Amino acid sequence: MPKLMPEDASNSKTPVITDCKVVAQSRLFRIEQVELTFGNGKEVVYERLKGSSRGGVLVVALLDDEHFLLVREYGVGVEGYELMFPKGRIEIDEPIEEAANRELQEEVGFAARKLTVIKSMTLAPGYMGHLTHIVLAEDLYPAVLKGDEPEPLEVMTWKLDNIHELSMRSDVTEARTIAAAHLVRSLLENRSKA
Repeated sequence: MPKLMPEDASNSKTPVITDCKVVAQSRLFRIEQVELTFGNGKEVVYERLKGSSRGGVLVVALLDDEHFLLVREYGVGVEGYELMFPKGRIEIDEPIEEAANRELQEEVGFAARKLTVIKSMTLAPGYMGHLTHIVLAEDLYPAVLKGDEPEPLEVMTWKLDNIHELSMRSDVTEARTIAAAHLVRSLLENRSKA
């Protein structure tokens, strides 16, 4: 049986990167070969996918106390349409909250007077360093910016108390969307208890 450690205990020494080189590159990503030496002397070669160093935002936009907004967008990775939260990459020197408000305006036609960064998450830390910043958008008002989507996005509302049903839909497979919905519901429940 593996030895379990308390959450706050870690005596692991961070591996040392001894070499890193780009082995492939595209317009959006690069693949790096990373040579590491672990604290026990073991040398290993990994590959990692690097994207924008700024990461991206995923916006949970509350339309009112009971509903949030979703978009239906084509995902080339899964070759189908997915129901998800508005999202996008952060531009150079753009604060997280500004990126969230911009994406919200581009994808759903609203802006928010109140933006709160809830959590920053990775997708697959074993081989990818991309960060997604989950942002709660509240006190919405109509505002439209032209985006870069190749087709108009279908905007849908969803009830906060139906998150389990949303998570179980066949067109909701993105873990960030599912995690963000649960995080926001928990945050709002705690806020209402205070």
